[in-house]
Amino acid sequence: MLKLYTNTSFLTETYRRQVFPLLFDLVFKPNEELLSLYQITDTITNADVVVFPIDYAVFIKHQQASQELLQLAKKHQKPLWIYTAGDYGYTNYIKNSYTFRLGGFDSLLSKATFILPSFINDPYTTFLDSEFKPLEKTEQPTIGFVGHAQLGVKKWLKELVNHLKYSVKRRFKGWLVDKQSFYPSSIKRARYLQTLAVNDKVNTNFILRNQYRAGLHNETTRRDSSIAFYDNIYTNAYTFCIRGVGNFSVRFYETLAVGRIPILLNTDCRLPLADTIDWQKHCVIIDAKSKVPIVKQILDFHQSLSEAEFKALQQANRELWLQYLQRDAYFKTIYKQFKARSL
Repeated sequence: MLKLYTNTSFLTETYRRQVFPLLFDLVFKPNEELLSLYQITDTITNADVVVFPIDYAVFIKHQQASQELLQLAKKHQKPLWIYTAGDYGYTNYIKNSYTFRLGGFDSLLSKATFILPSFINDPYTTFLDSEFKPLEKTEQPTIGFVGHAQLGVKKWLKELVNHLKYSVKRRFKGWLVDKQSFYPSSIKRARYLQTLAVNDKVNTNFILRNQYRAGLHNETTRRDSSIAFYDNIYTNAYTFCIRGVGNFSVRFYETLAVGRIPILLNTDCRLPLADTIDWQKHCVIIDAKSKVPIVKQILDFHQSLSEAEFKALQQANRELWLQYLQRDAYFKTIYKQFKARSL
């Protein structure tokens, strides 16, 4: 068992949305399996790990509480777990600390940075009426996509303005987030999808939106858009996945959850549990800087699989999500890794 020491006064409804994801399953929605592996202790000397209870950018604003917990970790030489939320995330340089975040750039992240999957509900219990079933292999790969993708100068300028606003706030308001270069994600996405759509060697099934989630905000229309989104993933063997504002793709995990094959444009991404999971075996990882056309990279992957291997890969991706990428499954693996470090 790993014993965790934290400031429990932050484990309240006020901070429910900012809480360290593991603590959510220990306090707000108790998970019996995780409770058998992790225990919150009120004694620092008994602790194996000190945990910042909520998102770092929020917690650090509570100067007394955050400094007290940090100094306790240092005094008792306990490793510190830090959760940094949002599209951008924050790189800290605290000794003996481990950062849990959604994205960031692999080449800039330390070995002490753990990428969190985007934790989603099982689509087969929420939006899909069908049970999991692998698709038959077709001669040409079928590629799906539903989402925000738009070309045009006006759109480019809008994304540039949003990036500049972010940069100004980060610089002058002391935002605890990493610096990022301008990346007009919806335009980049549209260009790659256009390249695929006009190529007669692949079959595409794209539904392009001018706004995130088609601009739908009421519960009924949001559910309808989610059903259309997951139906598209379900009916196409491959789904094109590219980063958004942050350097990660939620769609990547949604595709795996359905048991289909992501085509991931690698923009210096770090994927979760890379020392446990051989990601090259589960998805088409496109090298954005390669001189090899993206269609050829996809075709080479598709043609390398037999009919049996093609079906087995879909099954393996569904199992991968169930066994490693759900929130409780992910922290079971983290438990094993940290227990191994302490032996």
